[in-house]
Amino acid sequence: MPGPPVADGLPEWAEWRTSKPYSIGIEEEVMLLKPDGWGLAHRAEDILARLPATLESHATAETHQAVIELATSPHRTVEETAREAVGLRAALAQALRSHGLSAAGAGTHPLAVWTETQVSPGARYQVVYESMRELARREPTFALHVHIGVVDPERAMILQNRLRTHLPFLLAISANSPFWQGRDTGLASTRTPIFQAFPRVGIPRAFASYADYVAVVDGLLRCDAFPAPTFLWWDVRLQPTLGTVEVRIMDAQTTADESCGLAALVQTIAHLELEEGYHDPRLIDAYEILQENRFLAARDGVAAGLLDPIAERKVPVRRMLEDLLDAGRDHAQELGCESALDEVTALVRANGAVRQRELAGGRGLSGVIGRLSSMFTGPVPR
Repeated sequence: MPGPPVADGLPEWAEWRTSKPYSIGIEEEVMLLKPDGWGLAHRAEDILARLPATLESHATAETHQAVIELATSPHRTVEETAREAVGLRAALAQALRSHGLSAAGAGTHPLAVWTETQVSPGARYQVVYESMRELARREPTFALHVHIGVVDPERAMILQNRLRTHLPFLLAISANSPFWQGRDTGLASTRTPIFQAFPRVGIPRAFASYADYVAVVDGLLRCDAFPAPTFLWWDVRLQPTLGTVEVRIMDAQTTADESCGLAALVQTIAHLELEEGYHDPRLIDAYEILQENRFLAARDGVAAGLLDPIAERKVPVRRMLEDLLDAGRDHAQELGCESALDEVTALVRANGAVRQRELAGGRGLSGVIGRLSSMFTGPVPR
């Protein structure tokens, strides 16, 4: 149970730690691979215990033993974030080579099966297993998380509510998991429905205020529904201890450049929504529309048409990006991330799911994994 409320009436977990506005950080969930056959390597605990000092503070365990999460520090610009993300990937790849292993970035491993999955031994992950039972042993999924710094919790709550409207669009362009258990699912992001088996996932409802949000979450904590707010796995969530809003809906990306391009887009959207406003309030309140768009994005990726309840029609994802970049151009310039958005334009032309299907046609699924691994520390060939 959480401790008693603090003096200002908020529970201790909800105290907002002020961060620099629009600062940015990313977390990348990375798959560990055995180059001989390209199967998952369930050795995260062993690897983490032997990392060099420069890397160990940026690498952590995840629910499954075949996953390591790489987290950058918070930075003012995407350029700084990208520089660190590239360095973290290179350092991890070097560390893995000494163990005869490799790494790759994608939303799912195309050939993994649940019977081979191992849950990490850490206390947090054993709690996950005890509460989720065999759901925790589903095939591991891999996501990209982007943190945006916000000065105070009320603005953070406004940003979370507004970012909800962009989540299906962000999922569509980041989709990078078309294969599951050795077959093409027909989806662009198979990770999305697999992870949907967990509770407390998906797009959260809009909250009237930070106090409303705190009351709901603290009520669940006091009922012992889960041990900490970090057990909320929503597609976007507040992180009071970091002073950030965290976007969690996107598939892990094949290269650091792609991850940072998406981070630049999230940063631009955050600045646009808080400083000017973009989406119509009627979309913020259209929960059923957002849920349907989330499915369409997971199914069709960059080829999706998403529902616009204002115009009462579907809008192609590519058109949505054009309109968003037009509206956000001045904001991106102010943030210094305009050039990083070129990666997003490239993703909308052909994102990870499209690339994987093209690779599978000539190389088979093992060849897909090998190619993803070879691209882990390099740029995408255009």
